[in-house]
Amino acid sequence: MEIRVDTELCEANAVCCGLAPAVFQLDDEDNLHILTQSPTEEQWPRVRLAIERCPRTALSIVGDDA
Repeated sequence: MEIRVDTELCEANAVCCGLAPAVFQLDDEDNLHILTQSPTEEQWPRVRLAIERCPRTALSIVGDDA
């Protein structure tokens, strides 16, 4: 599975960063970075919640188990 961000949709609301800060990070120019494509089993529930709560639906999961 891979976490993707649509940079055209992302408005840097940082909801994802608040829910999963070990996975999502905004830089000084408000660009979202995915810090790991391999979240731990414990991190996945927060990652999925962050994706669901993205106000612009800019985040998604692609891959076999998505």
